[in-house]
Amino acid sequence: MINDKNYFSQRGQLKKPDHADLRYKCRTYARLLQHLKILDGNCLGPLRKAYCSSLNSLLRREAHEFANELRASTKVSKTPNTWLETFTSGNQSANNADTSAVSDAYAKMLTIFVPLLVDESSFFAHFMCFDVPGLAPPKDESGSYDADDADDDDDDDDDEDADEDDDDDNDDTNNVDQGSRPVHDNDSKAGKNSPDLLALNEALQDLLDGIQEDFYVLVDWAYKIDPLRCISLHGVTERYLSGQKSDAARFVRVLLGDLESKISMQFSRFVDEACHQIERSERNARQTGVLPYIPRFATLATRMEQYIQGQSRDLVDLAYTKFVSIMFVTLERLSQVEPKYAEIFLLENYAAFQNSLYDLANVVPTLAKFYHQASEAYEQACQRHLSMIIYFQFERLFQFAKKIEDLMFTISPEEIPFQLGLSKMDLRKTLKSSLTGVDKSIAAMYKKLQKNLTCEELLPSLWDKCKKEFLDKYDSFAQLCAKIYPTETIPSVTEMRDLLASM
Repeated sequence: MINDKNYFSQRGQLKKPDHADLRYKCRTYARLLQHLKILDGNCLGPLRKAYCSSLNSLLRREAHEFANELRASTKVSKTPNTWLETFTSGNQSANNADTSAVSDAYAKMLTIFVPLLVDESSFFAHFMCFDVPGLAPPKDESGSYDADDADDDDDDDDDEDADEDDDDDNDDTNNVDQGSRPVHDNDSKAGKNSPDLLALNEALQDLLDGIQEDFYVLVDWAYKIDPLRCISLHGVTERYLSGQKSDAARFVRVLLGDLESKISMQFSRFVDEACHQIERSERNARQTGVLPYIPRFATLATRMEQYIQGQSRDLVDLAYTKFVSIMFVTLERLSQVEPKYAEIFLLENYAAFQNSLYDLANVVPTLAKFYHQASEAYEQACQRHLSMIIYFQFERLFQFAKKIEDLMFTISPEEIPFQLGLSKMDLRKTLKSSLTGVDKSIAAMYKKLQKNLTCEELLPSLWDKCKKEFLDKYDSFAQLCAKIYPTETIPSVTEMRDLLASM
């Protein structure tokens, strides 16, 4: 078989391995092997080693040629690994290329070879007479292999056909291993103490050793084409892994576990590189407007959500946590480059983060958490920025109120008008200087709010917040005046509200 090139996959033709004839020929010797074991339990060792070596060569060749042809026949465009890079073309069409064929190719490799490897492991365990309780075939049930009846009648031919037909429809990954039954608790305890179990594990390792390399090559190939495909590959692998339960499938589970770890490691490489892209932007970014990685992250997250399969949710959520943590830390550091514009820079970027992730945050709990975190940071930045604008125009008015509030902790309200700088005359001077031409002062607040804002769509909501903040502060001032200077007349809150509404 190994010398026949037509037996293996080749250019333009994928060949599904077919071991039916090989197993049929092996069964001819099943009764002989049983007798040999009865005569001398140690005599099967060399035979087992020779069988493992030969079948390992065949399986590795089949996997190698199949994987090569899978890659050669899969035509997809490579996507650039620059999702969050600052200085890249605005055209992200390359990142939107359909790379589903990569996941399909990997799934096909697993669909063909995982059941094959499990079947070969189970067949080997029975054929080579390993006395492991968990592998004992049921009697006259389900057509599974019984070495004692290997050459008794034609029913075995039907059994073998059942073995070989097992992977025709392998979309369901929870296949039952051929020639084995579920391991019950009593069987498991007995099997752990069986001398043959250790020998079987060593033999299975020899049987399957090296086959993982071609699976690894497929994972590396998929990563180079589209790193995000690691998400779907991880989900597919985990689904197959959860379907392998029997002792005979132990090393297939090891293979799948190693594959899952490699996929996770490759995806971590992508996440780390994307985080470095964000950090590199700190050295060159200008402290103005929305940072490029904010909207690009939303595009990236949308794509990642499309690739989630099975248990890959945790993998993606961990990536989101790393991305957003780095984004927010970098954003805060950049805001300190020029403190004068820090708040407006922060509020614009946190607003952009919320706007771009609104839809996803409604369905992804991890992103919802960061959405609320951005919302709180936005409100805090707004509060600081608007307070600065209001105090810039009405500093004397609200400083007067602050002095009154501070004194109220130590003296009675009746004594305050007799303090230096807080007399009724001082109040009248303050009102005159602050509220004469108040409409112009309010207009100046609006211009200052508008001046350094690069996101014009934020202006209406910010102006509404500014007016509300000013009215709240003025209302507090008016209440203080009514308490401390009951005989003095100041413009009412209603008058001020009407003035703001008219502007």
